[in-house]
Amino acid sequence: MIEFINLNKSFSKNLVLDNLNLNVSEGKISAVLGPNGSGKSTIIKCLLGLVLPDSGQILFDRQPIRNTWQYREKIDYLPQIARFPENLAISELIKMITDIRQQQGDSEALIELFELSPFMHKKIRHLSGGTRQKVNILLTFMFNNPVIILDEPSSGLDPVAIIRLKDLIHRERDNGKTILFTSHIMSLVEDLADEIIFLLEGKVYFQGSKEEILQFSDKPNLENAIASIISGDIPDPLKKKHLANYL
Repeated sequence: MIEFINLNKSFSKNLVLDNLNLNVSEGKISAVLGPNGSGKSTIIKCLLGLVLPDSGQILFDRQPIRNTWQYREKIDYLPQIARFPENLAISELIKMITDIRQQQGDSEALIELFELSPFMHKKIRHLSGGTRQKVNILLTFMFNNPVIILDEPSSGLDPVAIIRLKDLIHRERDNGKTILFTSHIMSLVEDLADEIIFLLEGKVYFQGSKEEILQFSDKPNLENAIASIISGDIPDPLKKKHLANYL
């Protein structure tokens, strides 16, 4: 459904994406990982049309996305930091987003799931960070679109809300949706991801299952496996094998 082909992007003299090639697995939960500056945010922004690549192309449903916007109607996006109008109540914000998207949204079940009923008529400026993130999640999942992109979705959430979020993401995957998310919380990645996409220096360094990355790195858990790749502390045969596959 989503394919990045020979994608290049620089900001000034900083090369962020270096001839990147990536096929996002349809109907799976894919975690995009990598150190700061590896290109995680840039590929998401390129996909959403917020950043234009210098060269290469992105295909959505096998069609190039350049000079078009209609494909974005099929994407639900949760930004890491949501900027809501501070003077609106949650109920007003839901209506505004529904009117903008011109799609029928189903918010009631999500309001109940994240216990937002007592806050529906409170202004955004009076909400805590965790409640704002619940609103962010509600506005993302209330629409029924085939692709969901989540940037640090658990930020600011309490443990109960994180459990409910994970259940929600799994349920959406089971309904056939393609989910792409970024996170620095390895326990969340281990619980959610069907597939790991690891970016390093603007390239896809590894793409595969959690079990494969543990086997290849010879580490006991995902956190140590990721740390070993970032530090370069991995066996040479592994490095040669995956660089050959993905460069």
